[in-house]
Amino acid sequence: MGDDWWPYIVIAVAGWLATDIWRWLGVLAGNRLNEDSEALYWVRAVATALVMAVTAKLIVFPTGTLADAPLWLRLGAAGIGFGAFLIAGQRIGVAVVTSTLLLGLGLYWLGF
Repeated sequence: MGDDWWPYIVIAVAGWLATDIWRWLGVLAGNRLNEDSEALYWVRAVATALVMAVTAKLIVFPTGTLADAPLWLRLGAAGIGFGAFLIAGQRIGVAVVTSTLLLGLGLYWLGF
């Protein structure tokens, strides 16, 4: 290995050490939590809110090629995907596949 690789190795190891310890601490703490506790309900609610906020940001303020797609297409694909999610018995995979296919077809149809 040449000297060119050392910065990347240091970055990878430092990134792994910085994040992996939190994962292990989460596993240790999670084993001691009661699944029906108020604290865990709160954590789930915050995690869900964060995921939905990121999703909304990606739909309303996208970057890259998606930024060129019209807002109605992005909102329509997300809305129909949500409807498919509800119809399919709340299966996330159905929503993701439906939304992605609709968005891809819409972008293709619009010539992107």
